[in-house]
Amino acid sequence: MDEFRGKYITIMGLGLHGGGIASARFFAKAGAEVTVTDLRDEKTLSPAIHELQGLPIRYVLGRHEIEDFAHADLVIKNPAVRRDSPYLAYAKRIETDISIFLRYSKSPLVAVTGSKGKSTIASAIWHVLFQNNKKALLGGNITVSPLDFLDKTDAQVPVVLELSSWQLGDLRGTGLLKPSVAVLSDILPDHLNYYDSMDAYVSDKRVIYESQDENCWTVCNADQKWGHAFAEETLAQVLWYSERPLEDSVGKNALGGWLTKSKTKSNYSDDSGPSYWSLDLLEGYGRFSLDGQEELLVPSQVLVPGRHQKKNILAAAVAARAFGLSPEGIMSALASFPGVPHRLEFVGSIRGIKWYNDSTATIPDATIAAIDSFSSPIVLIAGGSDKMSDFSAFAQKAKNLKAVILLAGSGTDRLIPILDVNKVAYKGPFFSMHEAVQAADKQADPGDIVILSPGCASFGMFLHEFARGDAFKREALMLFRQYAEQGSTAQKR
Repeated sequence: MDEFRGKYITIMGLGLHGGGIASARFFAKAGAEVTVTDLRDEKTLSPAIHELQGLPIRYVLGRHEIEDFAHADLVIKNPAVRRDSPYLAYAKRIETDISIFLRYSKSPLVAVTGSKGKSTIASAIWHVLFQNNKKALLGGNITVSPLDFLDKTDAQVPVVLELSSWQLGDLRGTGLLKPSVAVLSDILPDHLNYYDSMDAYVSDKRVIYESQDENCWTVCNADQKWGHAFAEETLAQVLWYSERPLEDSVGKNALGGWLTKSKTKSNYSDDSGPSYWSLDLLEGYGRFSLDGQEELLVPSQVLVPGRHQKKNILAAAVAARAFGLSPEGIMSALASFPGVPHRLEFVGSIRGIKWYNDSTATIPDATIAAIDSFSSPIVLIAGGSDKMSDFSAFAQKAKNLKAVILLAGSGTDRLIPILDVNKVAYKGPFFSMHEAVQAADKQADPGDIVILSPGCASFGMFLHEFARGDAFKREALMLFRQYAEQGSTAQKR
C-alpha cells in the first residue's frame, strides 16, 4: 500500500482483539509511522502488544495526547470509541479498519448485523460457502479484522462481514458499504448505556442497506416490526425469514424462508452429547419465486441447540440462496455447522449434567432465549456489569429455573432487587468464576442443564465476554477432571 508509506497514522484504541491490532499491523507493514494510543495501561494491553512485537510502533498508553491526532495524516478509530470524542475533532481524516478494507477489497460482500444472532448467521453463511467449494473469508465484529485478509480478496472470493452498530455508524454517508446480500437479525434493546435511545441504536443498523440498490438483496426478519420497517426502506430486493409461514407474517406473495415442525424425532438424547430444544424438531423451507416450488433448506437435526438458533440458521440459508447457492448444497452444509464459541456452546457433561457456555448473551432477551432452548431443569449463572437493560421479563422467566447463581457487577446490583420483588431465590453474588461454577455444581442434579448466560456485560470482573466464557469453560473442565479422578480412585479401591 504505497499510499500509506511514510504517513503518520494514529490508531485510537488498540483493544485486545480485532481491529486495533490488525490496523496497527497493517499500517506498520505498509511503511507508515504508526502511533497506538489507548486509555488502558500496558499491563492490561500486554496480550495485544505481544502480537505486534517486532513492528516499529510507538505506544502512548493510559492516556491520549492531542498532538497524536492533530499531526496524524490519518486516525484509525476503534468502533468502541464514541464518535463525539474531543480528540477526534483534531483529526484531519478519520477511518476504521472496516472502511479501509472496503476501499480496497476486490471481493463480493455479504454483510450481517442485528442485536443478537449475527455471529451465528455470519458464521453459518461462511460455513455454507466454504462447504460448497468457495474460498470465502469471514471477519468484522466476530473478532477477525478484514484487514488481516485484504490481500486475499478477489472477485471469486466472497467475504462475509459481521458488523456491529458502532461499525455501521462509522460508515454512515461514506458509500463504501454496498453488500450484495445484507441480513438483519433480531433487533433488541442493547447498548443503551452508549446510545441515547433505541431509535438512535437502530438508526446505525440501517446503514447496512444504505447504499444497496435493486441489484442487491436485503434479508429481513418477518417476525419483528423492525424487519418490516427495514423492508420498506431498502432499495434492494427483499427476502424474508420467519418462525411461521410467510403468508401469515408478511403476505401470500412474500419470498424467503420459514420454519415448520418436522415429524422427525430427536436422536440426540445420549448423556454425553448436547441437549436439544424439543422432541418436535423444526426444519426450514423456502420459496424464491412466485411460481417456484418449496425448497428444503434447513434440516430438522442440526448441531446447535435452540429455536432461536434454528431461526438464525434459516436466515443464513436464505442469504446463501440469495447469493446463488443451491438448496441441496445449503441443507447439506448446515447439517454440519458446528455453531460459534460462546453462543450456547456445549462444554461437556459430568454426573449426567450438561454444561453450556453462552457468555455472549449480554442482554436479558438473549438469556431468555437460552433458557427456552431446553426442556430440562436449568441452573443458570447470570449477572455482570450494567448495560441499562430491562430485567423484568428475565425475572419472570427465572421463577421457573431450578437455581440462579449470580456473578457480581453493577448489572447484578440492579437485578437483585427485581429478583427479590419477584421472590426468585439466588446464590451469590460471587466475585470469581470459580465460586460461581462450584455453587452451580452443588445445585445441579443428574438430568439438569447448567448454563452461563449472563444477560449482562462482562467488564469489571473480565476483560470482555470471551474472557468470561473462557473462564467458565476452564472451571467447568477442571470440575470434570476432579470428578473423573474421584471416580478413578473409587474404582481402584
